[in-house]
Amino acid sequence: MKSIINEDLNEFATKLEADGFKKFNARQIFEWIFKKRVYEFSQMSNLSKKLREYLRENYKIEDLKLNKHQVSRDKTEKFLFELSDGNLIETVLMRHEYGNSVCVTTQLGCNIGCTFCASGLEKKKRNLEPFEIVLQVLKVSDITKERVSHVVVMGIGEPFDNYNNVMKFIDIINSPYGLEIGARHITVSTSGIVPKIYEFADRETQINLAISLHAPNDRVRSQLMKINDRYSIKEVIEASKYYVEKTNRRITFEYILLEGINDEVAHANELSNLLRGINCYVNLIRYNAVNEFDYRGSREVRANAFFNHLKRRGINTTLRKEKGSDIDAACGQLRSKEMNK
Repeated sequence: MKSIINEDLNEFATKLEADGFKKFNARQIFEWIFKKRVYEFSQMSNLSKKLREYLRENYKIEDLKLNKHQVSRDKTEKFLFELSDGNLIETVLMRHEYGNSVCVTTQLGCNIGCTFCASGLEKKKRNLEPFEIVLQVLKVSDITKERVSHVVVMGIGEPFDNYNNVMKFIDIINSPYGLEIGARHITVSTSGIVPKIYEFADRETQINLAISLHAPNDRVRSQLMKINDRYSIKEVIEASKYYVEKTNRRITFEYILLEGINDEVAHANELSNLLRGINCYVNLIRYNAVNEFDYRGSREVRANAFFNHLKRRGINTTLRKEKGSDIDAACGQLRSKEMNK
């Protein structure tokens, strides 16, 4: 039985008409789910009894079970959800001055194997379907009773390794008949799967793209991210330039600062040379330590020196304020802890 949340509105309307119903019924159903947050067909009172019975026989609206909920002093919230097959996923709500941002998971586990990331402690079991990603946004909003205005696709998994499902998820939450989250309020992140960066650029949407760079050269990046052995920094940068040219959008480079690994001023100088001339923004992040790894986040003085050097070299950059540091802050940390109990 199919999840109705996975349906494209126009295709669904055509199918309803072919099965003897009205096309406008599709909009009514989507309004019940996405606007009124009603997840039982029997409660959709403006639908005919015949249509409600048809929906029960052919479709389902799955749910996510809340397994664990953590709230940080800074009001960041982490949710551990259980899927219908018993697997666990993480979702994070971050509160900002500009609104509430939800970070979603796209895979069960991750095959990218970054040597500092808790998400990769378990190899990928499977991709999440679009409805399983959409439900994360819906459930966080339902639990907190707050509107989600921004979505970042940066949780467990490599989004571009689940490309088609992630693109469908984005289309659903961006749609006026879905969650109506503006394209410029959605950011998708990749570790650098170069062919998909080109494919994503060719969609020519206003969706933001972030690339996890984390190093200014191949030697350091290959030490941190095995994907660099497949797609070198040069290839990633060329794809990034293509994205900027094709979309006329600024690209973000994520850079986790690791003490003594990639946080020297010399690294900052090399990074500024690498990115010179690209319409980009560098998001510096002090690492949240993970027990299973020996890495430590850069000390404040080193992080500030790195940041200041990039600024002096004309690179748009911010040093991101830590959020959720008093809970299982690192991506995948809470899930890993619960699974290993």
